[in-house]
Formats: sequence, C-alpha cells, structure tokens
Amino acid sequence: MKRTMRFALLASTMLAGAAQAEDVTLTIESWRNDDLSIWQDTIIPAFEAANPGIKVVFAPSAPAEYNAVLNSKLDAGSAGDLITCRPFDASLELYNKGQLADLSGLASMANFSDVAKSAWQTDDGAATFCVPMASVIHGFIYNADAFAELGIEVPKTEAEFFAALDKIKADGTYIPMAMGTNDQWEAATMGYQNIGPNYWKGEEGRKALIAGTQKLTDEAWVAPYRQLAKWKDYLGDGFEAQTYPDSQNLFTLGRAAIYPAGSWEISGFNAQAGFKMGAFAPPVPAAGADCYISDHTDIGLGMNAKTAHPDAAKVFLDWVGSPEFAKLYANALPGFFSLNSTPVEMEDPLAKEFVGWRETCKPTIRSTYQILSRGTPNLENETWNASANVIKGTETPEDAAKRLQDGLASWYEPQKAK
Repeated sequence: MKRTMRFALLASTMLAGAAQAEDVTLTIESWRNDDLSIWQDTIIPAFEAANPGIKVVFAPSAPAEYNAVLNSKLDAGSAGDLITCRPFDASLELYNKGQLADLSGLASMANFSDVAKSAWQTDDGAATFCVPMASVIHGFIYNADAFAELGIEVPKTEAEFFAALDKIKADGTYIPMAMGTNDQWEAATMGYQNIGPNYWKGEEGRKALIAGTQKLTDEAWVAPYRQLAKWKDYLGDGFEAQTYPDSQNLFTLGRAAIYPAGSWEISGFNAQAGFKMGAFAPPVPAAGADCYISDHTDIGLGMNAKTAHPDAAKVFLDWVGSPEFAKLYANALPGFFSLNSTPVEMEDPLAKEFVGWRETCKPTIRSTYQILSRGTPNLENETWNASANVIKGTETPEDAAKRLQDGLASWYEPQKAK
C-alpha cells in the first residue's frame, strides 16, 4: 500500500513538473507605460484564463526612450517576444532588418481592412508584420452646454460650421475655437489633416499623391488651406503664442466652445471638463458630399523574429486580432479605437460619437505618414509649419502648397517633373 502511494505521489509530482515545464512566458515590449495597470488587471488575465500554459508579462519602457531601448535590445538579442509597433517607417525598418516576423499568414489578419493594415505593411502590401490594435479619430469636440445656450445646431457642412463660429463670436461669451499655432503640429494634425480628407477624398487622394498622379498644388490639396486661413478670426487673441496645453485648458475651463480634436483627448477632457461635451465629424464642403475621416492607425503588436516561443506568440497575436480583445482594449482606453472589422460597442458616450462616424464616413490615414516623409525636407514637419503659417496669415494657401510640392518633388521620384 505504501509502495503504491509512493508511486502515485511520484507520478503526480512528475506530471506537475511536466506541466510547469510546458508553461511559456511571453514578454511584451511597449512604450505605453501609462497602460501598465490595464494590461495587468484586465487584458492579460483574460488571455491567460483562456490559454492555460501561456503566461504574459507587460514590460514597457518610457515613451521617449522606447525606440532606442527597443533597437538596442533587438540588436543584442535580448528583446521580448512581442513588440508594440509604432506606425509606418519605424516598424518597417525593423521588419526590413529581419527583427519583426512576417505575420501575413495569421488567421486574425482577416479581421482587418487594408487601411487598418497599411501602417504595418511593406510598401507593396506583400507582407504585414504587426497586428493592428488601435487608431485615433479626428474631428471636433464641442461644449454642448454652450451650443444649447446659443441655440446652435451641430454643423454638417462647411457653411454651417462658419455660421456657428460667427454666432459664437458675435455673442462674445466664448472664444469660438481653441487652437494655437505656437507648437505648429496641432495646426497640421488637428487642422489640415482633420479637414483635408473631405477635399482629397481620403485614400483616393492619399494614394494618388504617393503614385505621383496628384500634386500638393492641385485644388484638392490647396482647398483645406483656404479653409484654415479663415480660422484665424475665430481663435481668440494671442493664438499665435498659444501652446497645446493652453488650448486644452481654454476648452476644459469652459472658455472656448469648439476644440479641433483627436480622440486621444477623451479621457483627459472627461476628467477635467465640468460641462456636457459632444463631437462632430469634419463638416463636408457642401450638402450631399461624401464624408471622410482621418481614422489614423496608431498602435500595433508584432513578433520578435528571434523569439524562442513563436507558436505561443502567434496564439497571443491571434487573440489580439480577435473581437474579444478589441472590446477589452477600446473600452479600457476610450479614444483609442479598435481597428478590428467587427464593431465594438463603446461605453463612453464621447468615444461612441467619434467611432459612430465610421458607419457613414470613409476612413483614411494622415496623408504624410506613409512613404512621403522619408526624405529631406520632411513633408510631415513641413506641413506643420505650412499649416501654422496659413492660419497666422504669413503664407498664402497657394504659396504653402507650392513650397510643400517643391520640397517633395526635390527627393521623391514619382513627384519629380517629367
């Protein structure tokens, strides 16, 4: 009897040891150190509960240091199994160096559109090396209490937009729109790239610019600058020296009625604003026109090509591409929207408004991010400067467009004069 018990104990110990030996631990590299608790408390427990034998550790670096730290770890062979991917060229470089694996064959890739995958693909689209996780959407956040007080309807067209701004300005209680030009990037990101897709027809225009069949001096690319030039009269005194935090504060303190926005503001504004907020998509140039939104790919997850656990890593990545993950992530971080083709029911009211535009508007990404900012002058940075100048009135829309076109044509072959 004792001998039988000894054998039973030995067998159970061996089985337990084998189970432990089969456990795999995956480490995720990321710059989102502010997300640590969300991963530890919500996302990882959900995965581990459904996948016994695979443990996951979220190990972020400081955002400003991430690229350098990650590159050093990859070069030294000490990087984690899963790599959080920045959009476009930074991740493409890692793939080209053989440090990110090709994930094109991953089953969950079928859950994403071509636009969603574009930030993590080779230029020819032949290989996709990161699973899309989230995007940010551009539009306008407004003080709903101020709109109600002044009897303003949410504008749908450009004419209605400027009529609303005129009414707010005439009343004098609120600065019509909170945005400055001191930091420059907002003028492009929440200005030009926000309203522009309605003029250049989103992906149609963006791809034509890459192909060289459209130029930045074409009407579709100059027209958004003409609208930006009109913004000057509605931004309040001293907007030229106004910083990004200044603009945020003006809006959340209730001093401005409209804020040209990215959806990343939602969590902060929810915490700081003491009034009801709403959001509206970039107004279309004329009634009946198709609407387009900048639904910009922001964050993805890839696999270290040298991971010791490729099978387990692919299990996790397939799960990241699932509707379950999409719902968890998007609601834990309102304003960072799932790129999964399966709709996610948002819980946050403001986030729900932003993501609802996907049902009626066509998505695109920022026009300068793919391919067109690899040379010198850098089109992304030049667009910041040009957008700020046009709003201030120190450069005309036509002159700004010509400067950008000349700069792009100086190094980008498809745009060179034939």
